[in-house]
Amino acid sequence: MKRTKFYITLVFIWTMVFSYAYAQDVKVALGPDEIGLNETFSVKITISNEKIKSYDQFPEIPGFQKQGVSQSSSMNVINGQVSSTNSIVQYYRPLKKGSFTLPDFTVQINGESVSSPGKTIRVTDPKQSQRSQRQRRDPFDDFFGGGEGDQQEFIELDDEAFFAMSVNKDSIYVGEGFNVSLAFYMSEANQAPFDFHEPGKQLEEIVKKIKPTNAWEENFNITNIQPERVTIDGKNWTRFKVYESTYYPFNEGEVKLPSIDWEMIKYKVAKNPTFFGNNRQQDFKTFHASGKTVFVKPLPPHPLKNQVSVGVYRLRENFDTKKVETGEGVTYDFGITGEGNISTIKAPRKKNIQKLNTYDPNERQQINRGRGRVTGIKQFEYYLTINEPGEVKLADHFEWIYFNTDQASYDTLRPKAVLNVVGESKINQAISSTRLGGIYDLIELEDNKLLNERFKYYFSAFINLLLAGAVILLVVLIIKKR
Repeated sequence: MKRTKFYITLVFIWTMVFSYAYAQDVKVALGPDEIGLNETFSVKITISNEKIKSYDQFPEIPGFQKQGVSQSSSMNVINGQVSSTNSIVQYYRPLKKGSFTLPDFTVQINGESVSSPGKTIRVTDPKQSQRSQRQRRDPFDDFFGGGEGDQQEFIELDDEAFFAMSVNKDSIYVGEGFNVSLAFYMSEANQAPFDFHEPGKQLEEIVKKIKPTNAWEENFNITNIQPERVTIDGKNWTRFKVYESTYYPFNEGEVKLPSIDWEMIKYKVAKNPTFFGNNRQQDFKTFHASGKTVFVKPLPPHPLKNQVSVGVYRLRENFDTKKVETGEGVTYDFGITGEGNISTIKAPRKKNIQKLNTYDPNERQQINRGRGRVTGIKQFEYYLTINEPGEVKLADHFEWIYFNTDQASYDTLRPKAVLNVVGESKINQAISSTRLGGIYDLIELEDNKLLNERFKYYFSAFINLLLAGAVILLVVLIIKKR
């Protein structure tokens, strides 16, 4: 009995494996050669014994508009053998009458290429649908969607929705940022059903059109389109933001953002909804968003006009006062925080730096993008040593000049930090340590070109003095002999 069960189990497993081991049969079925203007054309791909896990875009047909995709699957068990089919159908709506050509095409299904020859499609006048009537009607037909031959009628609902491009400023200074966002809005009273249609593909083309050629971009990188409630002129709307960036123009003049179109899936709904029937039909609607113009003003005259950062900033330091020993090192952070183009912030200017021993700073930055603003901090970490005791105000040694957009004027950030340096002077040690072994060692290292020139000068002057002295002595001797 056990052996019989084992054989039955083995046969069943082998049957299942053998049925799924069939070569994958992929078929492409094209719609009819002739359709009415009120009918749809379809491209259907059917794959056997495997699920449709991925597929790329179906081909475009001139004179037609894509009307959405549907999928279906079925499974059969015949004489113990299991077989399944999975299909995907792309529908096309004709836009006008005439003859149109679907070219040869290739699509990727589950990572494999599937090719099909094209065909010519003739679009004629709208055709009248013939609805079959039955003598005896099942009373359950109305509940489950009607009898054979019934065709569901779909209607388009009025919508209260729009697509818009928004900018937060219409006039800025060179280097100042302005925010651009694209969003789809639906009134809370809207009844028409919508869905997004290939937002990534549409955005790729839109960004190419609107991105200024001479500006720094900080992209907010919206990956998930989330609804948020907003109020416009006292009315509540649901906003779906699809794109947001802040641009920082490099030059004065006008930044013109062109008008754009955005396509949404808008479903038609069944005139007589049924419990199990298909109660909506996919359609498309294109929304238009007007363009924007932002005027970019030049910065006022200043010696550093073309070098300063622009925005609203403040200084953040890691200490107010600090006590240190002469010759010991201390770390000082000059942090610039605020709203603006954080990435382009340059290190502060150094003054009277000969009193401090320091090197080029280490830099760190953090950028935050949210709520229509780009904020952050850029830190410049200095390692300082001081060899003379006394009070050292870092404001005497560092400063950072920028253009303050709130005040529309130039401003300077200066440290408030103070170092209290105690101990003996290390200046002599510092000098000797920098001489690499003393003055005698430096003789071999110094360039003697200048020394040679000086030697020649002094030697010449010395000879001239000797000659002058000899002449004077000779004159004195002659006078005495007379």
